[in-house]
Amino acid sequence: MAEGWTDAQLSCDDFLGGQLKILQPLRGYRAGIDPVLLAASIPAGAGDCVLELGCGAGVAALCLGRRVPGVALTGLEVQPDYAALAHRNAVDNRIDFTILTGDLNDMPDELRQRQYSHVIANPPYFDRRSSTAAQDAGRETALGGETPLADWVKAAARRVAPKGYVTMIQRADRLPELLAAFSERLGSLEALPLIPRRGRSAPLVLLRGRKSGRAAFRLHDGWKLHKGKTHKHDGENYTKATACVLRNGSALPFPA
Repeated sequence: MAEGWTDAQLSCDDFLGGQLKILQPLRGYRAGIDPVLLAASIPAGAGDCVLELGCGAGVAALCLGRRVPGVALTGLEVQPDYAALAHRNAVDNRIDFTILTGDLNDMPDELRQRQYSHVIANPPYFDRRSSTAAQDAGRETALGGETPLADWVKAAARRVAPKGYVTMIQRADRLPELLAAFSERLGSLEALPLIPRRGRSAPLVLLRGRKSGRAAFRLHDGWKLHKGKTHKHDGENYTKATACVLRNGSALPFPA
């Protein structure tokens, strides 16, 4: 039993076409495709060390660990129940993943003494000054936590090594706020919109910055998630490239 939930209060969900079996609370924050897309966008290689801020049940880090054998994974999670669940998921999936419990504004000493090739995060999407809080406390922390986006970026920039990368996924309507925070601390910024289908606006965006980077900002052509202009039939309608990311664990590269 993971701390905080009985097994009856958890579901076991397939990710990457069943390559990962992830326990998640039936009530609370449940990961969708967003952390999978985030993990797929990270250009990590064997021997790289990766820190995920706000790792939840561990979906993003474990997807990356399954795609890139030999990557060293560390996660920071403020909620002890989710940190315990992430540890259990790592053990069950036989992926080496160190999870620490703590706040990103008051990190454990073990993290403060290290720097990472990549820092990744899926910060809360909603600004609660203009939205309604979720009733479940765990879900609310994941979707509308009190920590400003600027603090997430500040913490990530401190922990990333020189020439290393920070990558985050966020709602497109908060991109101006996120870009401002990245611009203060990182360079070589690149944004990749995630578009539901042709002719639709992007609700989500991936943003990457490099420590000490000097390249000009790049706004890439959007990554299309679904085929066609409309969803005409029941079931999934992902593009071939997106299906390979979600089902086979393929990479989602930023365009060269």
